[in-house]
Amino acid sequence: MSQEKIWDKEYSNPVFLTKKNEPQADVLKFVKFIKKEKIDIENYKVLDLGSGTGRNSFYFAKLGADVSGVEISKTAIDLAKKQANDESLHIKYIKQSMGDLLPFEPNSFDLLLDVTSSNSLNEKEREVYLSETNRVLKKNGYFFTKALCKEGDENAKNLLKNFPGKEKDTYIMPETKIIERVWVKEDFISTYQKYFNIIKIDKKTSYSKINNRSYKRNFWIAYMKK
Repeated sequence: MSQEKIWDKEYSNPVFLTKKNEPQADVLKFVKFIKKEKIDIENYKVLDLGSGTGRNSFYFAKLGADVSGVEISKTAIDLAKKQANDESLHIKYIKQSMGDLLPFEPNSFDLLLDVTSSNSLNEKEREVYLSETNRVLKKNGYFFTKALCKEGDENAKNLLKNFPGKEKDTYIMPETKIIERVWVKEDFISTYQKYFNIIKIDKKTSYSKINNRSYKRNFWIAYMKK
């Protein structure tokens, strides 16, 4: 089954995705950070990569930003569009993989978001994603990324051992068949710093729930600029 169909199935009948509509706490902290830099988000152009059902794109639209979302799952986009319409929010959603060429002009966006979305890309797709995000982000624009961390994450290590993927540091989630990539800090930095200036990177621990069981997971939270 293709990753597109797998994500459609997940959004139709979630195993680990939540149905929350409020923005993620890590995104809120990032917004506080950029506001300290005297950034006015109103009229900012924001691209939400892997926008899902819209929880983060709704937030930025409510702040007055001009928001676009890219999402591979039609099911997720349909849910996001309905909610946006119900709340009279004007957000442009585009159905495609974030690992394909993006349908935007160079230097189109002030801010990019990737909240644990690019984890499912393969290496070829990831190179396109990095090149394209660099292309569409304005000079001095911000890029927020949350990625899965390998270091100190026993759940990730067990998945890598028992359900390995074909590429480096990937595994196949047994419950959903979603492919995920986890990162050691050195690999994350060497990959992203070819395209962006990493101004802050922290490791965060939180818990994910699958089939009513909680799993401790580690993440990298990265603030970057072009």
